[in-house]
Amino acid sequence: MKKGTVLNADISAVISRLGHTDTLVVADAGLPIPRTTQRIDLALTHGVPGFMQVVNVVTQEMQVEAAIIASEIKQHNPALHETLLNHIEQLQKHQGNTITISYISHEQFKQHTADAHAVIRSGECSPYANIILCAGVTF
Repeated sequence: MKKGTVLNADISAVISRLGHTDTLVVADAGLPIPRTTQRIDLALTHGVPGFMQVVNVVTQEMQVEAAIIASEIKQHNPALHETLLNHIEQLQKHQGNTITISYISHEQFKQHTADAHAVIRSGECSPYANIILCAGVTF
């Protein structure tokens, strides 16, 4: 049995295949996922698992260099936005690197998901609860 933090085989496999600058999306239950992008569907019911629960587990295993967020989160989901920024700040301290945060429109965000290695769908049902994580290197 795997000893690391991620027990989900699909998530573990996709993280292990990421190279520098490759992307992985953690999404709410409503984000459209392109047919050409791998879907890892964790959604069980409304809010389960929550977006931040998934982000927390994924970023324990993934080295993150940058994050891309839809700019609409600032207005439409400010509490989650603040929680996400706090998590990224703590992740920077833990990893010992600076994580660049970029904001783009939600429409641009949806287009970028087509280039991701996978989209992990949470059960989150709050607006704009999505992030594109860009892989860094550990050396």
